[in-house]
Amino acid sequence: MMIKPRTKAPDLTIDLVNDTTWSLADQTPDNFTLVVVYRGKHCPICKKYLQTLQQHLPEFTEKGVNLIAISSDSEKRAKATYDEWKVKDLPIGYNFPIAEARAWGLAISKGIKEEPEEFIEPALFLIRPDQTLYASSIQTMPFARPEIEELLKSIDFIVKENYPARGEA
Repeated sequence: MMIKPRTKAPDLTIDLVNDTTWSLADQTPDNFTLVVVYRGKHCPICKKYLQTLQQHLPEFTEKGVNLIAISSDSEKRAKATYDEWKVKDLPIGYNFPIAEARAWGLAISKGIKEEPEEFIEPALFLIRPDQTLYASSIQTMPFARPEIEELLKSIDFIVKENYPARGEA
């Protein structure tokens, strides 16, 4: 089931690696909240993606975008990810339930090799301050994610031109 643009995003409350709790309902960005779902500590492509987000975090802040990265990893794995991947300014949420991920329309994989038994495949949700979905990108594998630099340029265009969410029909 896919969440359509211009509809309310599901509720999202998640524990963070800094021992606080993050809630979508509590977000008050100027323009958007960006929810980035990553596969977990086992994924080297996720590591690179989150490090790129960390690098561009000031630009997102300048553009009025709140950001969070979440996975279904356990607290222990998420805290190790935070420390080892050097993403010190990026809010990292953990224990995102598979059932909730399904409600967000996300792809779930069964683990192989060193992967968890089940985990969530990558996604990105750009959500307006009123909690309606503006845009999403949902993957079934670790590859072909939106480029962070292009996303930043797109946010500039969206805000400048007051470009409406598309894909609502």
